[in-house]
Amino acid sequence: MKDTVSLWFDPAKCLIAGEWIAPAQGGTLPLYDPSTGEQIGEIARGTAADIDAAVAAAQAARDGVWGRTPAAERGRILMRLGKLVEARVDELAAIEAQDVGKPLKQARADAVALARYMEFYGGAADKLHGETIPYLDGYTVYTLREPHGVTGHIVPWNYPMQIIGRSVGAALATGNACVLKPAEDACLTALAFAALAKEAGLPDGALNVVPGLGSEAGAALSAHPGIQHISFTGSVATGAAVQAAAAANVVPVTLELGGKSPQVVFGDADLDAALPFLVNAGIQNCGQTCSASSRILVERSRYDELVARMAERYAGLRVGRAVDDLDVGPLISAKQRGIVSGFLDQGSDLEVAGRPELRDLPEGGYYVAPTLFAGVKGDHALAQKEIFGPVQVVIPFDDEAEAVAIANGTDYGLVASIWTQNGARQMRLAKAIRAGQVFINNYGAGGGVELPFGGVGKSGHGREKGFEAMYGFTSLKTVAAFHG
Repeated sequence: MKDTVSLWFDPAKCLIAGEWIAPAQGGTLPLYDPSTGEQIGEIARGTAADIDAAVAAAQAARDGVWGRTPAAERGRILMRLGKLVEARVDELAAIEAQDVGKPLKQARADAVALARYMEFYGGAADKLHGETIPYLDGYTVYTLREPHGVTGHIVPWNYPMQIIGRSVGAALATGNACVLKPAEDACLTALAFAALAKEAGLPDGALNVVPGLGSEAGAALSAHPGIQHISFTGSVATGAAVQAAAAANVVPVTLELGGKSPQVVFGDADLDAALPFLVNAGIQNCGQTCSASSRILVERSRYDELVARMAERYAGLRVGRAVDDLDVGPLISAKQRGIVSGFLDQGSDLEVAGRPELRDLPEGGYYVAPTLFAGVKGDHALAQKEIFGPVQVVIPFDDEAEAVAIANGTDYGLVASIWTQNGARQMRLAKAIRAGQVFINNYGAGGGVELPFGGVGKSGHGREKGFEAMYGFTSLKTVAAFHG
């Protein structure tokens, strides 16, 4: 790696059956630093042949030592892995910051969350129980929760560590063996995690990592007949393709897709408490977050005040290189910058309420200015489409019914937030708004490793995080014993 943090693994190799090996076809892909646009190294370009080998290694682990490992011991391994992650939080944060472009403090929070996921799922591994069911006289009936077998994990580039934690962590805790395909734009912490898993004593083949293009390695994993469950986080279009490929093998899929998440601010809201959440939830990781709050719905009586106060915050945002650890870093790639810039062009008919001035940035970096649009109607493209950049729109409303209609007026339903001191209104809107998570007088609840996460509509289906993720990575078997 050129001009970069030190690595304890070879990014140009895959991890298959416990061995670091070059891709079968020997290919590599360039790796770029989003902060500068410079190439800083190369990663492995895995293909279908490498996916075949990884699936075979995972199945061998399931048939062998990993399949025979008691739940309590699986938990101990994950707990050790969590401690190793915790010991390298600063190194992992530096890798993630350079790879993704996010400020160091945000990358560090991701590394801390990864350690917490391992701690949570390590502790939960031997606590996933079946039930006994009262039935006919002469029968004893009980249920077992059993791992699917070999699970596929396609992880995006925006939050590799967090999504690996909630996906791979839950799958390993329940006894599955995993094949992980990280995004080609940012796969370094996936490989770092795999190296630490080996150090923690995870048996060979229980976790295999094959970097590569989505159209090659990702497509091969989605359609592989040896995979029994697929977890995918990413775009709606790619998620639909993954689900279609898995359907041919009748394989269950957990999809966490896009979002257009609203924060609904009523006239009685505490704006001092709300403002940090309103802005930060839209610009974190340069807005490249499925659960980003890109729509701010505000009761008309507080509209002018809220726009003015958000605009003031926007004007003060600091944009810079990941290593500078400011408020906002670059986008992940030149391609993503082009997409976001195209959306900004679609807002040429809107009022720009807030936007910081960009200063002293590397010419090759993938930067855009965070932008707040005011006076937006709910049916405008910027209020309907997922932008995946630091762009927020403010939409006024007059009453509860209109607020709910606007909040539910997109194809998505991932996260929502309600800001009001009225307890009855809190309960009404929490039920009425279509979303997988609803927060009241906060947004995100500090990450919430324990809190089930997922969407409805085009935000996907299935749940990650907490015990719900473990249920998703198991199948339920009913045993009915007749003994007379």
